[in-house]
Amino acid sequence: MNTKDKVVESTLGGAVFSGSASHALDPKRRVTIPSGWRDAMGQPAYVFVMADPHAKCLRLMPASLMQQLLDKLKSRRLSDPMVAKTLRVIGENSEQLPLDVQGRIRISDRLLEFAGIKGRAAFIGAVAYGEIWAAEERQPAESVDQVALGDALAAIDF
Repeated sequence: MNTKDKVVESTLGGAVFSGSASHALDPKRRVTIPSGWRDAMGQPAYVFVMADPHAKCLRLMPASLMQQLLDKLKSRRLSDPMVAKTLRVIGENSEQLPLDVQGRIRISDRLLEFAGIKGRAAFIGAVAYGEIWAAEERQPAESVDQVALGDALAAIDF
């Protein structure tokens, strides 16, 4: 496994997304999910992709993370109009995508356009999920940004 696209199974039973990789969209506009990420998710039949609410990128989530989101919403009254709106917005801006035998997914043109992904996609680990960026916007890091890492750890009191 390439150490740049590593995901490890956490002791809590979920995949931990770490590292980075870059893959080209093929002529059919499919992109290959890094093999280490697929391995850690247990070679899933499908994944979820959602527009990121804070940046022009996409979130790649295993079914287990989408299930956590669904469980959180199920704990609320489904008759509540705000819950209904929340479900609608999440559903409209996410996709359940099957993986082919080579580990590729076909993200809708709408989501690819949102993230500005045209030729190459950069995969960036974000611990709980993976991020998919337009490679022109976010290249995998060439070096360690120690200040940013320190700030990130301090933000969560680690």
